[in-house]
Amino acid sequence: MNEESLMDEVTDLIASVEMHRKEIEKESGLDASRTYSLQRLQQALQAEQGAAQQDAANPARIATAEALANEIKRIGSLSRGAGQRPQHGSGGGGGGRPQQQPPRNFRQDQQRRPKSRGRRPMGRTTGR
Repeated sequence: MNEESLMDEVTDLIASVEMHRKEIEKESGLDASRTYSLQRLQQALQAEQGAAQQDAANPARIATAEALANEIKRIGSLSRGAGQRPQHGSGGGGGGRPQQQPPRNFRQDQQRRPKSRGRRPMGRTTGR
């Protein structure tokens, strides 16, 4: 098999699994999506490792097995990483989604802040 087409197939498989994982995560949660993804990727890795043993001279087989193994590590770390993330953006990194703020109430904001007076009049400040 051509090395480029082999890498393309593995890349397409990884992208397909990731798309399905995100859909399953929306519907059923992180654990279900993670389980699905790990099963699919581990099956593909086993098949690729078997093919790499038969065709040991092909470096593309080793590279595709390595890509699958890296994706398995990434998916495996999803649930562990979710529990270790800081809740309110404190800490290092700075990446990720911004925290959603509660909706603002215009009337409460007006009551809390003093009204702006604009420009102050020139001259005396006594109340004449």
